[in-house]
Amino acid sequence: MGGMPQREVVVAGVGLHPFGRFPEKPVEDMTRQAVVEALKDAGVSYQQIQAGYFGHVYYHGMSMGEGILRGLGLTGIPIFNVENACSSSSTAFEMAFWAVAAGVYDLVLTFGAEKVPRGPVSVSAANSPQRLLGTDHMMASYALRARRYMEEFGAPVEAFAHVAEKAHRNATMNPYAQYQKVFTLEEILNSRMIADPLTLYQCCPTSDGASAAVVCAREAASRYSIDTGRLVTIAGVALQTSDYEDRKGEHLIAARTSRESYEMAGIGPEDVDVVQVHDAATNAGIFQLEGLGLVERGKGWQLELEGGTEIDGRIPTNTDGGLQAMGHPLGATGIRMLHELVTQLRGEAGARQVRDAHVGIAENSGAGEVCTVIILKK
Repeated sequence: MGGMPQREVVVAGVGLHPFGRFPEKPVEDMTRQAVVEALKDAGVSYQQIQAGYFGHVYYHGMSMGEGILRGLGLTGIPIFNVENACSSSSTAFEMAFWAVAAGVYDLVLTFGAEKVPRGPVSVSAANSPQRLLGTDHMMASYALRARRYMEEFGAPVEAFAHVAEKAHRNATMNPYAQYQKVFTLEEILNSRMIADPLTLYQCCPTSDGASAAVVCAREAASRYSIDTGRLVTIAGVALQTSDYEDRKGEHLIAARTSRESYEMAGIGPEDVDVVQVHDAATNAGIFQLEGLGLVERGKGWQLELEGGTEIDGRIPTNTDGGLQAMGHPLGATGIRMLHELVTQLRGEAGARQVRDAHVGIAENSGAGEVCTVIILKK
């Protein structure tokens, strides 16, 4: 368990560049669009930002964060570049949180971006034997875990496919999503097989995209003339990596990490109103809910098929389309999840709004294994 924050930290503004494929648009331009949107949402200028925390995975040149923010002005602030697999911008966000919580800064910017190459994502070095063996591809790993889950708990493949079907329905109400069309269960199950039992439409698309958030101390918000009525409190943050016992179940790292975040927030799973989970493969959209303690281990697939994760269900999950429909520009995904939670907790989600949403939780996984769990409250 880490320490406790010395003061309350809030999200003052969020911004997002649409996720998709933008071959003619430089990553710098995409990211600045998200950053400018977040600054405008917070009602502050870039000149007021005291530090920047940038999450990315792929190499787009050295000091990428500096190169992106240079277009907004040379103000001399410290800028931290963070790589932590799919959890990169979640990690950058947590670093920003602790810097403000400790009183090092009052107003900071945290952002993430990526332009991901087409094709399967490899997680090992270019000269790794895993590349030749094919064991470094994440969907193969997810497929093995899916088979184990099906054997252990009797889950049908239709339960996994429903995660994608629901995600795409939700994304039709989200202009930022990469795919804004409905796919039937039959279309999902009959799409090209990638790693049995995961078909193409059960594996998240690789994407381009960018996300940003302005983080500040609540006690300093009035000094920057920020609208305090739209502030969202960062109630709990936690980051952990795998330990030896995690081999007993894919949900265990999320369980350990979420316990730490719940403890900081002073709440439990029963208090959560809206959820974001890392559904890079559809089965992860189920077992991560179990890891977060939102449903009993082995019962997540039943909750999914019964409609419990729908926007009007007991545990509204991935209301913006999640990784399945939003796409997955690795460095941007973590803060994208928080963008949706902030939008929901403010009551600004429009047609996909969850009723009476006051507490949101975001679980983000990264190869390694890395897990971040962030809790927001309004």
